[in-house]
Amino acid sequence: MSGKPGGVFHLRDGTVVAVESPGAPGAEARLLRSGRVSGEQWAELLRESGGARWPEAGLIAHGYAGAAQLRVVCMMAMQDAAFAVVAGDVEACDPLDAAFEPYAPVALGETPARLLQDAARKLAAVAALPRPVRPDRERPVPAAVPDEIREQLPPPQKELLAHADGRRTARDIAFATGLGAYTVTVGMARMLGEGLLELPAESDSATRVTVRDLPSGALRQRPAGAPPALDPEVFSALSSAEPAAPEPRPDPGPRPGEIAPALPRRDPGTHAPSLPRREPGASGIAETLAPERAGASWKGFFRLRHRIWTPDSGT
Repeated sequence: MSGKPGGVFHLRDGTVVAVESPGAPGAEARLLRSGRVSGEQWAELLRESGGARWPEAGLIAHGYAGAAQLRVVCMMAMQDAAFAVVAGDVEACDPLDAAFEPYAPVALGETPARLLQDAARKLAAVAALPRPVRPDRERPVPAAVPDEIREQLPPPQKELLAHADGRRTARDIAFATGLGAYTVTVGMARMLGEGLLELPAESDSATRVTVRDLPSGALRQRPAGAPPALDPEVFSALSSAEPAAPEPRPDPGPRPGEIAPALPRRDPGTHAPSLPRREPGASGIAETLAPERAGASWKGFFRLRHRIWTPDSGT
């Protein structure tokens, strides 16, 4: 996917197994920048693996990370890279050679529709914030915050304040810290809204983030035997600059002091389907004590026992 930042989507058997983009840190950057693996350990792993791009077996053998942890890291990197592509600009898409092996693929891939819907949901969440930002555009600086308030901030916000120097975007901070581009973008937008960060004078307002729904029929299944192809309309529609039509919001309900409107009564003549009722004793809890005591149950017995028993009574 050529564009800004663009990326590469690796598909296998109809599912996406890896996404690489310069707009989001990959699995290697997440491990190194977060401190899970040092640079010397990573270089040694590459030598032991004979120059493999992703030394998964060495990471597990040396105890640097578990198999489940690596699967989570690879999945998070793939989803974050898809978000970076959708949040940017897509110009065109071209198929690559099938021999081009993906970097840090996941064993069980994600369907393209679900992956793009997740990226669109994240972009919509960023656009709904009071001060939305783009991952690769705004470069905020710390605001004049008193030291006592700065000391009470959680560690993630302190880390963002330390890296926000007016030259780094959310993408740059993500690569520097090993966090996800989406995580840093949301944190930066929230801190701008809370007054902890501010934009320089030349960019006093953040760029408007708009989201569009996926075009109908864009994620259709291709016929058997047809060459694989990706439609750039799917990606460009999500990151288009045209404003999106407002979606209908659910009724929030009555406000404090107001009376909720009465619900329409069901016509007694209509026969609504009734839920199946559970037979007594089906769950093992409502099992009767004796046939002649149909109203008693083990649940009621233990409730009564809990009420009358005391530690010093012995009964």
